[in-house]
Amino acid sequence: MASNQKSADMAPEIREPSSSVPLTSDFGAKSTNHDIWLSASTGERKGPALLEDNFGREKIMKFDHERIPERVVHARGAGAFGTFKLYESAADVTSAGVLTDTSRTTPVFVRFSTVLGSRGSADTVRDVRGFAVKFYTEEGNWDIVGNDIPVFFIQDAMKFPDVIHAGKPEPDKEVPQAQSAHNNFWDFQFLHTEATHMFMWAMSDRGIPRSYRMMQGFGVNTYTLTKNDGGERHFVKFHFTPTLGVHSLVWDEALKLAGQDPDFHRKDLYTAIDMGVYPTWKFGIQICPESRQDEFDFDILDATKVWPEELLPVRYIGELQLNKNVDEYFTQTEQAAFCTAHVVPGIGFSDDPLLQGRNFSYFDTQLSRLGVNWQELPVNRPVCPVMNNHRDGQLQHKITRGSINYWPNRKSVIPPAKPEEGGYLDYPEKVVAMKQRLHSVKFSEHFSQAQLFWNSMSEIEKSHIIAALGFELDHCDDPVVYERMVTRLCDISLELAQAVAEKAGSPTPTKTANENHGLTAKGLSQLDFTPEAMGLPATIASRMIAIIIGDGFNFAEYEAVKAALSAAGAFVFTIGPKRQPVKSSTGQSVAPDHHFEGMRSTMFDSLYIPGGEHVASLMKEGRVIHWVREAFGHCKAIGATGEGVALVKMACEIEGMTFSAGASGEVVDSYGVVTAAGIGTPAGITEGLRMVKGAKTFLEAYAFNISQHRNFKRELDGLTSMVAY
Repeated sequence: MASNQKSADMAPEIREPSSSVPLTSDFGAKSTNHDIWLSASTGERKGPALLEDNFGREKIMKFDHERIPERVVHARGAGAFGTFKLYESAADVTSAGVLTDTSRTTPVFVRFSTVLGSRGSADTVRDVRGFAVKFYTEEGNWDIVGNDIPVFFIQDAMKFPDVIHAGKPEPDKEVPQAQSAHNNFWDFQFLHTEATHMFMWAMSDRGIPRSYRMMQGFGVNTYTLTKNDGGERHFVKFHFTPTLGVHSLVWDEALKLAGQDPDFHRKDLYTAIDMGVYPTWKFGIQICPESRQDEFDFDILDATKVWPEELLPVRYIGELQLNKNVDEYFTQTEQAAFCTAHVVPGIGFSDDPLLQGRNFSYFDTQLSRLGVNWQELPVNRPVCPVMNNHRDGQLQHKITRGSINYWPNRKSVIPPAKPEEGGYLDYPEKVVAMKQRLHSVKFSEHFSQAQLFWNSMSEIEKSHIIAALGFELDHCDDPVVYERMVTRLCDISLELAQAVAEKAGSPTPTKTANENHGLTAKGLSQLDFTPEAMGLPATIASRMIAIIIGDGFNFAEYEAVKAALSAAGAFVFTIGPKRQPVKSSTGQSVAPDHHFEGMRSTMFDSLYIPGGEHVASLMKEGRVIHWVREAFGHCKAIGATGEGVALVKMACEIEGMTFSAGASGEVVDSYGVVTAAGIGTPAGITEGLRMVKGAKTFLEAYAFNISQHRNFKRELDGLTSMVAY
């Protein structure tokens, strides 16, 4: 910038970072380690973090207060109220009432969010999703502040400001928004081998979920469960598994939705609850007795590792349901504030170094964002009685009578509670260690579980991970970044590294120094969580179906299909050339919900085209042809009857596809494109659709394909790449 009076004025404030200038605290002391929080640890066992670490406390405190008033991370979110109900008591491992009393119905608030983007960013970007649950229990609020991915990028909270700074827009240009596809993010990933496992999850289909209602939730950190009898403590991981199955968008669809409908996920959640199709999750716990803590080849306190279900199975003991939308976004969703330190008697903390730092950070963040009395806001305050000697502060509205505001006092008011009265009892953990910046030896192994994740992916999921990494590294313009990342991928799989190198422009590697162990595990692939895989019936409830019509459509076919799908719980929308009424060939008028340009196929799970005279005009509509081809390219179920088959055939007639022909009413299911050229919709089918593979009727075959979410065989066999969309 040319020198002027203002640039001269700012000159004293400018700092030039370089490799010759060492790292210091804000008060000038040089720091020898800015990666690991001071703790009481040994090489064999990670111990508790120490409050006296001013370097760690200062670093995370300054980070917590970087932005006012928007959240530093998880700024864009959506929430809803609901209930939590146990169907099995966990009294064998905990005294927490919320996890033992099967007669209770505990109210909850859940907030979903993206991590990197600002409040104005889009819902469908590739990112980790927050899954934060506030249980309003009889003993106080319990917050599980989790994500839709069970691991995290870093092991120690000391690194949290760095990983988020690296992922956020680069500071010189403030771009890109809500994206990890840039130099700084991938530079960080390479330089932190501990992040390897997590970035594989983020680059998988988990990074672009179809809906908040179709995401898993994980507590991520290791907590503890205790009983009042002083028996053995148990370590625990928390799981939420959606009964609708775990499903994702495809990348092209996610990109388009970010522009076409940036509020796609929050609208989807609101609509489902508003329509009475309440999303539910099975709640599970993974338990590890303290006596088994050291028997695994990974450290159970390491947040970059999963606990393989083959070693420590998930025990499902309850169900979470969301059944009430918020009344006002700001006062409920935006002012909702969570804190990992909020636990109730029977639930405690482990020495997980990421959790220990989060317990400081979340409280600190809320102070900056909402003020010292943030826990008194309606959405945050407990449903049980609250009484203490906290007083005053900004926005205090609680009025406490009396002349005493301290303890002990001459009147013995507000005495501490005894454990037998429900008082929180801290577990008397024995700590024998040296005070030092140190992780246990097992924290230093960073590739085994990344390999396990890759090996456990299905063929289509591996294909999507390769494509995602190819996209991300294509947006890195510094060769140092993308070439080094390809070498990192060699530590996971040579096959993966070679495929990504070709797309990223890096030299193709021919060997790896870290051979893949070849092991797999259940519960890592999304295909392990389809309704069928979980033993649940196939369903199309809350699936968004578009029926495309024009003047002269076959009303009987339209009405039969719409009635049957609606009766099965699908949300059916009529799409026409205009929103004014459209006439059928027999004179009935239907007012479409949207017109061809107002909505796109990306906003629906499937589309259906009935027969009729309208097909001739629809075949001349470029946008309608694009609707069909785009849905085909995104592997969605497509249905057509009567003359409607001709439209689908024209749009998707490529090698390998077959379609129904003739007046016999034959039903053809070709890669999830279900066609019936004759009378394909038997009268009277309005409920009880049998969604089974190989169904013979049009409606049941079509509904089955919708219930499968996508027909990825279409992509694997190369058909989607043959259609322009």
